[in-house]
Amino acid sequence: MLHISRWMKKEVISIPVNSSVRQAIQLFLDHHIGTLPVVDESNHLVGILRLQDVIDLGMPDFIHLVTDFDFLHGFGAVENQRPDPAIFEKDIKELMIEAVSVHEDAGLFRTAALLHKHALRDLPVVDNEGRLVGIASHVDVGVALLSFWIS
Repeated sequence: MLHISRWMKKEVISIPVNSSVRQAIQLFLDHHIGTLPVVDESNHLVGILRLQDVIDLGMPDFIHLVTDFDFLHGFGAVENQRPDPAIFEKDIKELMIEAVSVHEDAGLFRTAALLHKHALRDLPVVDNEGRLVGIASHVDVGVALLSFWIS
């Protein structure tokens, strides 16, 4: 079996559970990433913060009500508005989603299935104690599979 531990990224940018949205934003900006695993003081995975969840804080409410945007060429003045600065001081616990992960010995198809089931772009990888040891993306899984298929 092809284990995800061979293909995952081992250098993971994570964020402590007691952090603010502002601190998360800074990590997203500094590292150009879309997913932040949220960890406790022992590096155990406790949640996931997605870039999209943070962006949604500043999106106008109608975005979630409209299903067809093809008729819009732009959002006008709405695009030049900034969210209330108080939003940035929120605790990330208010935004993070449940801790979905895959074990480091899991296969590629299990990893792909979890990414798909939970509509994630990146999936934290944990060891036997639930500590964060890596992160795997759709691209990581796809490259691993394609490499295996054509070798």
